Amino acid sequence: MHLIHPIEISNLTKAFGDLDVLNGVNLTLAPGETTAIVGPNGAGKTTLIKCILGLVHPDNGTIKVAGLDTSAGVVYRERIGYMPQHPHFPENLTGRQLISLVKSLRSQDHPPQTDLIRTLHLEGDLDKPFRHLSGGTKQKISALLAFMVHPSILILDEPTAGLDPVSSSALKDHIREQRDAGASIVLTSHVLSDLQELADRIVFLLDGVIRFDGTLGALRASTGEGTLERAIAVILEGEAA
Repeated sequence: MHLIHPIEISNLTKAFGDLDVLNGVNLTLAPGETTAIVGPNGAGKTTLIKCILGLVHPDNGTIKVAGLDTSAGVVYRERIGYMPQHPHFPENLTGRQLISLVKSLRSQDHPPQTDLIRTLHLEGDLDKPFRHLSGGTKQKISALLAFMVHPSILILDEPTAGLDPVSSSALKDHIREQRDAGASIVLTSHVLSDLQELADRIVFLLDGVIRFDGTLGALRASTGEGTLERAIAVILEGEAA
């Protein structure tokens, strides 16, 4: 029987004017796996994520989420929890009102993430307007909104940015729990220690092309370097040579 993967990307291309941002990307993301999309600024990471979310329409190629073609409608988005790098929500709404709003947009009712509220120490902030919250607290509420719908796919863009060490550790524990429960997780981060802790698989994107796709151990072995930072530097140096 054919296994339907959470995300199947085939021959994806996208250009903005004369700038080719994605050049024939092929990628299959499996359940129970955390895939880190890495690469320098301008490599195409954000565009790839926005294509998956339906915020950017590719020029060519297909994206299927759990077998559903993303070009056919937005129903597939109900399977996805998204945590943007810079959360933008109505500034006058409280965290609790945002939770109610997100729940109203989903066809299935989900119990509140009381464990995550507690571990991120959000109890005292959910009734404050979003405009009165610190950047770190906004990030924690963004995480709560992404996880609260119990999605089978999580797309996390710089998830620990602005978090204190305790909250960062708690969030990473929750990410691992969701992966172990079978979720497919897509992660971007400039914090290399986060990638080393969380990623089962590294996809290195450069100039809109996948230059490496494999485990962290395979990346180290292929470059002869013991750290992720040095391994990435070797790939960049090789492309520049």
